[in-house]
Amino acid sequence: MSITKERISAKIAEALSVQTDDARSYLESLLDIIKSSLAQDQDVMISGFGKFSVRRKNPRPGRNPKTGEALELRGRRVVTFKLSGILRKKLTEEGKSTGGAG
Repeated sequence: MSITKERISAKIAEALSVQTDDARSYLESLLDIIKSSLAQDQDVMISGFGKFSVRRKNPRPGRNPKTGEALELRGRRVVTFKLSGILRKKLTEEGKSTGGAG
């Protein structure tokens, strides 16, 4: 199950003992900062969590799956995420303790 912004806001409100509306505002502000930084090609590194980066993909040949017609896919920018070593270790340890593949 995915965690939603509403659930994150509720957890922030509980952790900080603030109103849910205030917590939602804090979360939206954080997300706006991340989005605007990535839009300006700035990496976003959160210590102990990971790093968001923008990567450019070059144009490349493709094919229309419906018609089989060859076409060129345009270049684009994509966001990538790399786990921090701390988070990777935590996920690996939790996977082992729950019997999951890790």
